[in-house]
Amino acid sequence: MAALSVALFLLGVFFYSVYRTLWYGIGEWGLNKTVGWAWDITNFVWWVGIGHAGTLISAVLLLFRQKWRTSINRAAEAMTIFAVICAAMFPVLHMGRPWLAFYVFPLQNTLGSLWVNFNSPLLWDVFAISTYFSVSLVFWYTGLVPDFATIRDRAKGPIAKVAYSLLSFGWKGSAKHWSRYETVSLILAGVSTPLVLSVHTIVSMDFATSVVPGWHTTIFPPYFVAGAIFSGFAMVLTLMLITRVVFKLEDYITIEHIALMNKIMMITGSIVGVAYITEFFIAWYSGVEFEQYAFINRATGPYWWAYWSMMTCNVITPQLVWFRRVRYSIPLTFILSIIVNIGMWFERFVIIVTSLHRDYLPSSWAMFSPTIIDIGIYVGTIGLFFTLFLLFAKFFPVINMAEVKSVLKYTVDNGPTYTGHDPHHHAHQSATTHGVPASASVNYDKHD
Repeated sequence: MAALSVALFLLGVFFYSVYRTLWYGIGEWGLNKTVGWAWDITNFVWWVGIGHAGTLISAVLLLFRQKWRTSINRAAEAMTIFAVICAAMFPVLHMGRPWLAFYVFPLQNTLGSLWVNFNSPLLWDVFAISTYFSVSLVFWYTGLVPDFATIRDRAKGPIAKVAYSLLSFGWKGSAKHWSRYETVSLILAGVSTPLVLSVHTIVSMDFATSVVPGWHTTIFPPYFVAGAIFSGFAMVLTLMLITRVVFKLEDYITIEHIALMNKIMMITGSIVGVAYITEFFIAWYSGVEFEQYAFINRATGPYWWAYWSMMTCNVITPQLVWFRRVRYSIPLTFILSIIVNIGMWFERFVIIVTSLHRDYLPSSWAMFSPTIIDIGIYVGTIGLFFTLFLLFAKFFPVINMAEVKSVLKYTVDNGPTYTGHDPHHHAHQSATTHGVPASASVNYDKHD
């Protein structure tokens, strides 16, 4: 309740800031003629990136048959949907006239057949984000159906019975139902996998297809995708570490899961670090003084603090995960996951603002500083995200019960364990307590 009241307070701040933006216009934000994109697009890219881990965990790891994803995929998919909702707010508000938002779709019209510009990456963005949202929603809901049926069968109150009956679509758990469920999951995973790569690629093309020094680089697509997975896993860790304690899910989301997610974070963080260095190298190698100036200005100009915050949070801190003690420590992982998301926010800010604020014309050089409304909208979307996530945790199963059951192996003597071995061969057994489901089959770092 305490968490929900904080989230609702922030949601109130969001509504007030949106009201001010709509009533008084974009002038309420800190934008100026030189810096036409700033906090709004920074937050947009940040939220879209956070949504990426959900699809990666559910789709890519499903196709790779990674069993450890079962206990984290539900919360990660929910997170994807809520993050995309938060992200979609920003372009709509940035239009200044959101009631004309439908103009971004190629709809038939009587305005002398006014069509959108299909050559613009901003339009590709509309398609990418809407496809991403709809596919993620279907994927998430499909996984929920068997669990809703379980809750329906155990529901006490009349309202709950009716609600969960409607939500579960008459699921009976027959062999035909399960076969269809498996098929649909695989098809959706196949459809979502290209989306993991394409959505952030297209977001990066919003910048990379322009001719602004500092944006006009071909490394952007892979670099943005790695950054998105990086920030997404950080957010999954932030949420799951809290959920795990509150709902007492330590047997299902084990320390092994946390270590595996840390490894993915370390790999993607290192890719992002290489991308930063490559950008500098290419700026030097290109011989274009404007490009070189853009990068020198990032590191030593008026926004140097943002650049070095980004480097510290995204490149240096994730390297601590090489140490086993950090990888298996819950408090350190939690702190690290928050640091990473702060760093990823700074990365987007650095890319957008520092590239724009120094123009070809020194007379139009400007600085950007956010107004209270800018800050209100950003903090407010965090409130919106947590309100949605907390309501989800209250009314929906946070762990995919049906899939976790399929990973549990029952042995005659000991009840459910996660080992595939004969229970009498103690030498081969994993470090799980008998009768308690732990949720990773192997301790990947165990020194035998």
